[in-house]
Amino acid sequence: MLKILGRVTSINVRKVTWAAAEMGVPCERTDWGLPLRDPKVPEFLALNPNGQVPVIIDDGFVLWESNAILLYLGEKYGRGGVLPADIQQRALVQQWLVWQATELGAYSGYPVHALIRKTPGYEDPARLADAIARWTRTMEILEAQVAKTGAFIAGDAFSVADIAIGLTVHRWFSVPIERVALPAVEDYYERVKARPAGAEVMTAATP
Repeated sequence: MLKILGRVTSINVRKVTWAAAEMGVPCERTDWGLPLRDPKVPEFLALNPNGQVPVIIDDGFVLWESNAILLYLGEKYGRGGVLPADIQQRALVQQWLVWQATELGAYSGYPVHALIRKTPGYEDPARLADAIARWTRTMEILEAQVAKTGAFIAGDAFSVADIAIGLTVHRWFSVPIERVALPAVEDYYERVKARPAGAEVMTAATP
């Protein structure tokens, strides 16, 4: 059975649990990550030297980094479904998955910590304003893309990239900020929320 190590309050862990549910992969999740269980201990660092969640163990194979895990699960369990069989379409899914990690998701962290989690050290109003501005610009890129496809991020079909992006969009609509109008993103959000596995993880914990 696939083992997932990580707390459900982590957006990156929820990517993996959503993917497993979407593909019908039986899994067992174990809580790791503060405040529940410190991942900076030798036992966990032997699996991921970064001391971060999630980590998966699949028949003895260990993998970390949530978006890499999404691609792995897609290759093993979802090829032709949540990971396209066509090489060019698959490359587009990978492109948007990387974009989520390096752009869209990167700018969502500070507002979440500052405005929802109230994490100490996230009280700088200038940094908050800058993060919101950058996040807004990436959301406008997303708006243009889903307006073009009329469906999901890489085309007509739902993919692993929509798992990562869908959870970041969930953050966008959950954080108390002044938001620009993004009607195509609103429609996209409703589409990903309509998926039972997506709805479950989006309501499992705070963004």
